[in-house]
Order: sequence, then structure tokens, then C-alpha cells
Amino acid sequence: MKLVYSNENNFIVNNVKNLIEVQGIETFLKNEFAQGAVGEVSVFDVWPEVWVVDDADFDRAIAIVKSSKGNDNAEWVCEKCAETNASSFEICWNCQHENTESI
Repeated sequence: MKLVYSNENNFIVNNVKNLIEVQGIETFLKNEFAQGAVGEVSVFDVWPEVWVVDDADFDRAIAIVKSSKGNDNAEWVCEKCAETNASSFEICWNCQHENTESI
């Protein structure tokens, strides 16, 4: 077994697990209920983890995780005032013009 993904958020970890399993790769979820041990052990040691059962599926699983992340750092330029905005903004922070690129 090989570790594919880990995150502090159970929802995100389970989502990644589902994305990998939909592609026919068998996974195992580790530390699913370990968060109660925080304080006794390092907080990073109790994060939920997705592991692939077959080592041969590791590269494919990593590719699935990378492709699911997309480009979170993408920016867009407002058509009205030419201000650069983070991809998470739906409305320009400078002039409140709506981002029409995402529509």
C-alpha cells in the first residue's frame, strides 16, 4: 500500500477517495477516526489519509488527484477596470463588476 493523499479535512479526503475509486482503483482510508488523539500525538499524524491497495495503481491515483485540483491559482482580469482578481472572486474587488469569463 502507498499513501496517495492526506488533508486535515475529512470531506476533502473522502472526495479524493471517491474520485480514485470511480476509476476502478481500490483504496483504503487510514486515520478516519484518529482526530480524537490530537494532543497525545502530532496533529499531522492524525490527518485522514487515502492509500492505494495495489502499488501498481499509485501513479494513476496521483494523476487523478492532480487533475482534480485544477488551477486554483488562476486569476482573471476585470473587463471594466482591468484589475487583476483571484480566481475565487466572482465579482471584481475594485469595481464590483461580475466576472463574465466563468459564465
